[in-house]
Amino acid sequence: MIFILLSVLFNAAIFVVFKLFDKYKIDTFQAIVINYYFAFTVAFFSSENRFSVIKTPSEDWFYGALFLGFLFITLFYIMGLTAQKLGMSVVAVAGKMSVVIPVLFGLIMYHESAGIFKIIGIVLALIAVYFASHKDAKLKIDKSLLVLPFTLFIGSGILDTTLKYVQKMYVSNEQTSVYLSVIFLVAGVLGSLLLSFFIIRKKSVLSLNNLFGGLILGVVNYFAMFFLLKALQSKHLDSSTVFTMNNVAIVLFSTLLGVLFFKEKLSKMNLFGIILAIISIFLITFSVD
Repeated sequence: MIFILLSVLFNAAIFVVFKLFDKYKIDTFQAIVINYYFAFTVAFFSSENRFSVIKTPSEDWFYGALFLGFLFITLFYIMGLTAQKLGMSVVAVAGKMSVVIPVLFGLIMYHESAGIFKIIGIVLALIAVYFASHKDAKLKIDKSLLVLPFTLFIGSGILDTTLKYVQKMYVSNEQTSVYLSVIFLVAGVLGSLLLSFFIIRKKSVLSLNNLFGGLILGVVNYFAMFFLLKALQSKHLDSSTVFTMNNVAIVLFSTLLGVLFFKEKLSKMNLFGIILAIISIFLITFSVD
């Protein structure tokens, strides 16, 4: 349970870092790309098994890590487009509701337990994510743009599912950091290609502020992922429990941080979502053997 708590804390810290990016005029996409290189560096030096250009590509999990690195940067770009076209509330709901995909996969593929309290907790968690992420502003949505949140929903679900599957089937506890290092490096390289295109088109300009922002985000991002993988490796918690508790707790904690430190306003729907989130966490925790 401690690993879930640490994962939630570091994921909430990512929320704070992004908020500070806006305050200090840091280019978010540049910082995201740079962050992957710093996250790779932290993973590289903290790994018990050193990254090897010769040995690592022969690991059973290598191609899964390549695919995850591709998903990381691709989904971030889609997330940015969705936020620009449809708003952050749509991003939050599509991204976090995607937890249903790895949860169902875990229940079916790994034959994980599905007691009544757990099922009720998961259903309440999904409802809680929607209400806690809801914004009062009414959106006029062009139906042709609905492909964006749908892609984000499916893609985020596939990412979480693949992350767990590869980790469960091929990654030992000692290989967690080197596994993460490959994912971050691939995301960084692909992100650099896209960033180079933006710079050539003069849509982006490199700066030291963005480098520093990427450094902070990279360290936080590494530990958020590291502790999530450690939670998924737990013998006492199955993946459906981990993903549900992790996602709903991140929404809950991030929402509270927004209120306490950034003076964000909560609607009645948000408060209702927070109450449901607390109840769902209690039910799911209660259902753990």
